[in-house]
Amino acid sequence: MDIINNKIDKGRAFDWGRTSADYAQYRDIYPEIFYKKVADRGLCIKGQKVLDLGTGTGVLPRNMYKFGAEWTGADISENQIKQAEILAEKNNMNIEFTAKSTEDIDFPDKTFDVITACQCFWYFDHEKVMPKLAKMLKDDGKLVILYMAWLPFEDEIARQSENLVLKYNPDWSGAGETRKPIWIPDIAYEYFELKDREEYDLKVHFTRESWNGRIKACRGIGASLDSEKISSWEEEHKKLLENIAPEEFDILHYAAIAVLQKK
Repeated sequence: MDIINNKIDKGRAFDWGRTSADYAQYRDIYPEIFYKKVADRGLCIKGQKVLDLGTGTGVLPRNMYKFGAEWTGADISENQIKQAEILAEKNNMNIEFTAKSTEDIDFPDKTFDVITACQCFWYFDHEKVMPKLAKMLKDDGKLVILYMAWLPFEDEIARQSENLVLKYNPDWSGAGETRKPIWIPDIAYEYFELKDREEYDLKVHFTRESWNGRIKACRGIGASLDSEKISSWEEEHKKLLENIAPEEFDILHYAAIAVLQKK
């Protein structure tokens, strides 16, 4: 399903379903500390019901399943949900998945203890979504927003890879990331209050193959370009990595978490 948002990639259409296979293989990359930062706050743990928005291939529910929460994952892309179901079943995980946009999601009031949104919060229609999320949360329920991005101005491999994405897709607005707190729209404060936030650095380990796959599965390439351009980009990116990167390496990232509590 094509998504068009004039605030993202200058309105260029993208579809995560087109890159689901690569997403499943190459984007399950968050280090353990990323999940521990959530669980250590008493969130997404045993005894809680959690809804994961924009779940993609179910990365967050699958990696936090061991903490004992009861998970439901929702995503606008049917292809992403199919991959999520395959991976959950493969790992004997009882996770409910539904192919629905956040705007169309509809659970009874006070269903969930926690709602999570990892790497997807800015895609939503916040005027429509924020009151709905508040209703679906139990009293004092929490909305947890998570994010991680490479730092191209400090990591040379990330910078050159990013520049190659821009060569093939100049409209891609995901470039030039720097450390910053997670953005919270004004409408959110009508229903929630910010209780906690943190930003921290971390290094993510890759091989040339897995880094190539990670970049290929980004919005600017796999979700946006036609197959011919993707193939040309991939050939050029692999040659670039042979010249600038060892077989294995770390990429500097920063991660951020924001915890909002229902009023």
